[in-house]
Amino acid sequence: MNPVYHQAKFINSSPHLKDTPPDQGLEVAFAGRSNAGKSSAINTLTRQNSLARISKTPGRTQMLNFFEIDDRQRFVDLPGYGYAKVPLEVKKKWHELMETYLTSRKSLCAIILVMDVRHPLTEFDWQMVEWCEHTGLPLHVLLTKADKLNYGAAKNTLLQVEKALKDASFPVTIQLFSSLKKTGIDEVHAALDRLFNPVEQGQSEISTPS
Repeated sequence: MNPVYHQAKFINSSPHLKDTPPDQGLEVAFAGRSNAGKSSAINTLTRQNSLARISKTPGRTQMLNFFEIDDRQRFVDLPGYGYAKVPLEVKKKWHELMETYLTSRKSLCAIILVMDVRHPLTEFDWQMVEWCEHTGLPLHVLLTKADKLNYGAAKNTLLQVEKALKDASFPVTIQLFSSLKKTGIDEVHAALDRLFNPVEQGQSEISTPS
C-alpha cells in the first residue's frame, strides 16, 4: 500500500477544458459506466469517504473532476457514461468534453477503466479500450463490486476479461476490486505506482497479468 494516495485532495471541477488545472505533470484518468462504482473506488483507494462525490443517481458526475496527489501527480474523474437518464443534448456535451480531454491533454499518462464485475466490457468499455489501443496509452481495468459474486464466479469473470484483452497491442493490467470489502487496494496502488512512473518513450512498465 502506498500512503501517498491517501493525501489526495480535490482541486477543481470543470465543464470545459479551458478551466482545468495547468496541463503539466502526470494525470491518471478514471473512466467507466455511470453505475460501475468509479467514485467509490477513488474514495476507497485514497481512504477518504467523500473525496469523490457518490450519488444514488448514476450520471451525476457531469464534469472533469481533478484531485491532486502531489505537485506532479493527479487523478481525474471523468463523466460517467452509458446509463444516466439525462437529455440527449447533455449526454452529447459529456461525450464532447471527454473526447476533448482524452485527445488533447498532454499530462494524461494512463486510464483506469472501472467496470462492474457483473457487467464487464460493455459497448462503451470497448470504445475506451479501442481508444487506448489507438493511442498506446496504458490501461488498468478495475472489476469492481467483486463482493457481489462468489470468489469462483468473480475469478472466472477476471479470466474472461483477460482473455478478451490478451491480444491488445498496448499495456493492459486487470484486477478484481471491492470498495465494500476493501479488497484489491494494494494491487491498484501498485498499478498506480507503475502508471505514474513512465519509462522511456512515454510508456509505463506494465505487464499483462498471467
